[in-house]
Amino acid sequence: MIWSLIKILFFVALVAVLAWGAAMLLETSGGLQITVAGMEYTLGPLQSVIAAIVLIVAVWVLLKILSLLVATLRFLNGDETAISRYFDKGRERKGYQALADGLMALASGEGRLAMSKAAKAERYLQKPELTNLITAQAAEMTGDTRKATETYKKLITHDATRFVGVRGIMKQKLAEGDTETARKLAEKAFELKPKHEETQDVLLRLQAQAHDWAGARSTLTAKLKSGALPRDIYTRREAVLALSEAKELLDDTSSIEAREQVIEANRLSPDLVPAAALAAKSYLSKGQPKKAVRILRKAWDAQPHPDLAAAFAALEPDETPTERLKRFTVLTKIHPDHPETRLLLAELNIVAEDFPEARRALGELAASDTADARALTLMAAVERGEGASNAVVHGWLAKALNAPRGPQWVCENCHQVHTEWMPVCSNCEGLDTLSWKSPPRAEYVGATGAHMLPLIVGDTEGEAPDDASGMAEAELIATPQEPASAPDPEAPNTEFEEAVEKEPKPAV
Repeated sequence: MIWSLIKILFFVALVAVLAWGAAMLLETSGGLQITVAGMEYTLGPLQSVIAAIVLIVAVWVLLKILSLLVATLRFLNGDETAISRYFDKGRERKGYQALADGLMALASGEGRLAMSKAAKAERYLQKPELTNLITAQAAEMTGDTRKATETYKKLITHDATRFVGVRGIMKQKLAEGDTETARKLAEKAFELKPKHEETQDVLLRLQAQAHDWAGARSTLTAKLKSGALPRDIYTRREAVLALSEAKELLDDTSSIEAREQVIEANRLSPDLVPAAALAAKSYLSKGQPKKAVRILRKAWDAQPHPDLAAAFAALEPDETPTERLKRFTVLTKIHPDHPETRLLLAELNIVAEDFPEARRALGELAASDTADARALTLMAAVERGEGASNAVVHGWLAKALNAPRGPQWVCENCHQVHTEWMPVCSNCEGLDTLSWKSPPRAEYVGATGAHMLPLIVGDTEGEAPDDASGMAEAELIATPQEPASAPDPEAPNTEFEEAVEKEPKPAV
């Protein structure tokens, strides 16, 4: 109500001012004289004001007409105007509809239809960074690798899609088996997007396969910083990579840095058996056997393993069997009931010719239905050492032929069995996938006794086994490597038969 009253009062005041102004102009003397083409025009004060207003309006109308003419000329020349924008919106609408149809066709597995819709969208939108993505994936879907490669190369030319293009060609090279080119492309993709998790994984795997351990450690650190890898897994894999790098450099002439790297790998992951064994060897070469013993004890506490026992035996290669048995109490007292400890004690007692103690150490390991070949072979050696008949020994060896082969290095991904630890699985090429466990297939045969017992017994190369302990050693060393196919349980094992048929000579 008040606002309406204010507006009315303002209107009345405005009219009053205009009326007062007009009255003043009428009473004012003089005027405005204009001469045009010899004609003189005289305008009074009021007429002059009206003429000025008319002139301003005329100029405004003229400017609008000129702007309309300019807009018409720009439209004819193809420049953007309201009319052109109207048509552009129509094309854009059709283009995005074709793009959506292409995406739906791609998701439905209709590769050729997706390519057709992408081409239509490109005609309307003129945005290759969008349509080329669909074209490349649709070409891969239809098996047109040449078209896909060409499209990915086009994507590389645009900053916004360069990563997608590099990644697409990288995946093509991986499918073709060209891992060297794929690794270079993965490095480039990693430079463009260092936090991309899939690229990190692919690059890490390719670097590990190429034994580029330094590059793999750098990639692993990037995964940790980006939050794509938990700290404990990072520590374990860092130890694996450090160990792998050091193993290629470690020999009799290794530098101090290489040996320190092995020790660092063991520090990062004390339960990594190969790292502990190599670190012990490194300390032994530096004249620090006490540190080697400490490392092996710590690793044995985490996981008893034949490689650790072999490394522990190598610390004193010239000791007698009795001295060795006594020294090994440092390890055997840690997990006295662990199967590996009991097998180790049985082997040590066989070498020391204490066959009753070896039998006690084996206990039910050889008597159970799930006994492995190693325990059964040791039991055959015990029976031979105690003077049992050939039939009894043959019986234990026959059981060993068809028994499970015990824990081995098995890949967690593909279940491939390896005779020794390696950072990358030889079958599926997975990084840090090997674990010490019993394989799922019983036909695999390991080399546990073959590579451990000679180190415990000492160097017997060139000497014929002439007593019961020598016979046990010969039988263990004769354990075959992993066969190419499953063994025939009906076929006789001539190696074991010949070893058993030889009567042992009295010990000297």
